[in-house]
Order: sequence, then C-alpha cells, then structure tokens
Amino acid sequence: MQKNKKTIFSGIQPSGNLNIGGYIGAIKNWSKFQDEYDCIFSLVDLHTITVRQNPDLLRQRLYDFLALYIACGLDPKKSIIFCQSHVPAHAQLAWILNCFTYIGELGRMTQFKDKSKKHSDNINVGLFSYPILMAADILLYQTNLVPVGVDQKQHIELARNIAIRFNNIYGTVFTIPEPYIDPINKGGKIMSLLEPTKKMSKSDANDNNIINLLDSPDTIVKKMRKAVTDSSSEVRFHESKPGVSNLLCIYSNITNKSIEQLEKQYTNQGYGIFKDDLAQALIEFLQPIQQKYSILRHDETMLNSILQTGAQQAQQLAILTLNKVHEVIGFI
Repeated sequence: MQKNKKTIFSGIQPSGNLNIGGYIGAIKNWSKFQDEYDCIFSLVDLHTITVRQNPDLLRQRLYDFLALYIACGLDPKKSIIFCQSHVPAHAQLAWILNCFTYIGELGRMTQFKDKSKKHSDNINVGLFSYPILMAADILLYQTNLVPVGVDQKQHIELARNIAIRFNNIYGTVFTIPEPYIDPINKGGKIMSLLEPTKKMSKSDANDNNIINLLDSPDTIVKKMRKAVTDSSSEVRFHESKPGVSNLLCIYSNITNKSIEQLEKQYTNQGYGIFKDDLAQALIEFLQPIQQKYSILRHDETMLNSILQTGAQQAQQLAILTLNKVHEVIGFI
C-alpha cells in the first residue's frame, strides 16, 4: 500500500448469482480504481450468514465469485482480494464498535426493515447488527472512499457517525470514510427485467429478472425478449418508461454508447430489434469474461493461493488499526 494513494474498500456478499447489475454498479468501476487507489476487495462471507446458507453452495459461490472478480478485471497483483472470515480483526473490531452504536441508529436502517419482512422466520441479532460489522470492514483499513449505490449510502453514514463518535472520545483513530458515487451512473441502479421499478438483485427468486454474468447466449436472448417495455414502441429514456430506460442503461454501459446515441440509433426501429440487438451486445460483452472465468474456476489451488495471500496482506493492515483501538480504550 502506498501512503500517497487513497484507500478504497468494497465487498460483495457471496450469495445468489453475480449479474449485469452488480457488474455495472460495482465491479466495472473496481477494475478502474486499481491504478489510482490502494484497493481492498472482500468476499464478505460473515455478512452472508445473517440468512441461512447451504454450506456446500456457499463454499462453491466463494470460489465462483473470486473467479468472476478476476475474469471481470480485478488483478490480485494490484489489489488485495480476500475472504472476510479469514481476517479475524473484522469480527473483533465489530464487537468493540457495537459498544459505540445506539439501538435507535440500527432500528432506522431500511435494509433491516426490508430483510426482516423477507426473512420473517429468521430475524436474528446478526441481521440487526450487521451494519456495525460493515462499519468495521470499512474502518479497519482507514478507508477513504467506499463505492456505493444510493441504496447503500445509509450504511456509510452510520460508519461515519461511529467513527466520529469514537474519535471524539479517543482522538483521531479512524479515517472518516466518504461514499464514492459513480459520476456516470450517479449511484443509479440497474433494475429488474420484469419489474423495472425494483433493483436487479442477485438473490431474486425469479431468474428471468436478471442477466447473470454466466448466462448462456440462448438464455440471454430469451430473457431479453421477455423484458418489460411498455405499450408504445418508442426507444426513449424517460421516467414514464422505466422498462425501456433500464434497458437503455444496460446497453449504454456495456457498449460505452451514450443514451442519446442509442435513442437516435433506434428511432422508428421498435422494441423487437432493440432488444435483439441488446441481447447480442450482452452475449459479445460477456463471452470473454465467461471464457476467462472457466479457466480460473478449474484451478482452485490457484484461487486458494490468492485468498491466502490477500488475507495475509489484509490482516497486516487491519491489525495496525485494531492495536490502536485496543490501546486507546485501555486493553493490555
């Protein structure tokens, strides 16, 4: 890590399937950050178990996600990539930060409310307190910037509040993190194909709502043809046309064509041609990612080596912060 560079931390829960929404909203930018920032990327498996997981599937997804990260452009030689559970300092700091976080703050978290409704049979303490673990993830590495969408800004605000509160008591211990909002997407979200008023989610029970990064060409064509548009045939970006606008966002991001260019290109063309072309663009875009993924995924020895090296690098940084925290609060 270089002192003159700012530090970026981000992570994705290894649950569900990585899809084009996650790529555009997060992974696409991560690969760009690697030369400008000191980058730390984590598979946040501790967060995942707030919802019951099949152990075998979880292990498989950890390798799947790591291979996809690298296939999408993350470079283990430029970035620290590791499993959250491999660095004990995350859980250790989270306990300490529990004691500097108020019940009311956690009760206001909208994601807790949403997940409580979705998993009403398992409203566990971890589901309630996981924003504190997220704060520990960020603060451990003296993070300057955290790439987020608009739906995650509340968590960054909590991390900032905890850090400021702690610093006000003990002096400057934590760097106060700032959210990084993509200047192009401005924190916008890629939405569901069939329900374009809802975010495209890797945990969606209906696979037709999402374009997975590993979907076959035939699957992409079928999903795109089913994607919701509207009763007219005009390819135009407008709040009254959420389905078409969402498809335009996807098309723009994978081709680097502006929305305006695409609107002009499909003037008087209709949705059928537009969606078939978008499907083909997605197939061509994902093909090299899928090919590289297939090679990487078959070498678990190499993937384990990357995770081991990443955990060692992350622990060396994390322990510096944890030791400082222990010192100021009086532990020996």
